[in-house]
Amino acid sequence: MDVQEVLKLADNMVFAKTGEHLDDLQEAILAGVWEGQKYSQIAETSYCSEGHVRNIASKLWKRLSNILGEEVTQSNLRSALERRQLFIISENSGNDFFIGNVNVCKDTKSPEVPKDRSPSKPTPETSKPQTRLDLADAPHISLLCDRTSELATLEKWIVQEKCNLAAISALSGNGKTALSLHLIPQIQHHFDCIIWRSLGTSPSLGTTLKNLIQFIANQPETELPVSIGDRLSRLMEYLRKNRCLIILDDVQTLLSSGQLAGNYRPDCENYSILFRQIGETTHNSCFILHTWENPREITALTGENSPVRTLQLKGIGTDAAEIFRHKNLLNPEKWENLINAYQGNPLWLKIVATTIQEIFRGRVADFLKYDMLFLGEELAAALYPQINRLSELEKKLISRLSREANSVSIEQLLQDADLSPSELFNGLQSLGRRSLVEIEEIENETLFNLCPVVRQYVLSNSVC
Repeated sequence: MDVQEVLKLADNMVFAKTGEHLDDLQEAILAGVWEGQKYSQIAETSYCSEGHVRNIASKLWKRLSNILGEEVTQSNLRSALERRQLFIISENSGNDFFIGNVNVCKDTKSPEVPKDRSPSKPTPETSKPQTRLDLADAPHISLLCDRTSELATLEKWIVQEKCNLAAISALSGNGKTALSLHLIPQIQHHFDCIIWRSLGTSPSLGTTLKNLIQFIANQPETELPVSIGDRLSRLMEYLRKNRCLIILDDVQTLLSSGQLAGNYRPDCENYSILFRQIGETTHNSCFILHTWENPREITALTGENSPVRTLQLKGIGTDAAEIFRHKNLLNPEKWENLINAYQGNPLWLKIVATTIQEIFRGRVADFLKYDMLFLGEELAAALYPQINRLSELEKKLISRLSREANSVSIEQLLQDADLSPSELFNGLQSLGRRSLVEIEEIENETLFNLCPVVRQYVLSNSVC
């Protein structure tokens, strides 16, 4: 069998047993293993981590084992599928037999419908739903370090629990966009259409509604309602009739600078109506929001049993070593020190890894000799728009926290920061929602601190 025949055979077997088709990554794993590739090679060509490939492959081998009635592994996949092919051919001797629409009889050049299959009966291939995609605004898919847990959480919320809105919030560089790009192939067969829109230019709500409706309903602009209220009603009607996944990137551009987290710019205030409608009303669709901070109504509506969920994305820990392997860094025994210093933020680690490669020819140990947290212009430029949007209260508080190497209590902050309890609580809460302050519990006392990179930036720049 060639690769296409293998994929057709495996897909038909899985569909006949489960009613589900193989997704893109499962097909890539099957094709790669069939052609003798290692998991690391499959991961590189699929733009995901080796750990994620191993996890998906393990589940796939278990599923095929249940279907075939024998243990299937990476090493015996070829023999197991070839045995099944021979069994199928022997059971259908005398007739042409198809794996999907591929004829396995080598001497037959023109595929014909098998005699025992009615032409009108839908096959798994013809019954497979076709998802309409509009990913024109989506960036190029990038390497995703192991986010297996986060992908599983989002898939559970969206597919199993059918939440209406999932907000992914984090500092810039933590991989919000990459996470959704890798989520799409896993869940796209559950949706009629998937739309990716960037809000980076802060389009008006009317423009965003127009773009969404035009794609979902395939309507010309001349047939669209004029008022925002009517457009919103039309959109909600389509979201109830169809199962749509709509991803809105850079939602923070709708929010105001110089105020506490979650407040809208005056010209974008009416987006709160859209998000509240999505979160509070019954429909069949789901919105995913990427943002540095959640709009205020998202924070209010979020709950464990609510149709609105929030995933606050953290760093990637030791899995960030994949970035260093990709950058050909040396001294792997020192990599964990680098990961901890830069909080596992993928963008920050890529920036510092490039510096180490350019200056120290990849020697991490030489870089760490200087016992300093190097930001550089690129990393500072990435932090600037997030720090610059803080309110004066937050700037005062973050400046105070930057002078402490260790975590501090609320009592200490009240004594030293010259703030009332109300101001302090508001400031800490807002900084937490922006992922700029770290919170820990020690001996039943809540303590606050800044991550080293943010502290270094604040100390090096006049923030307050």
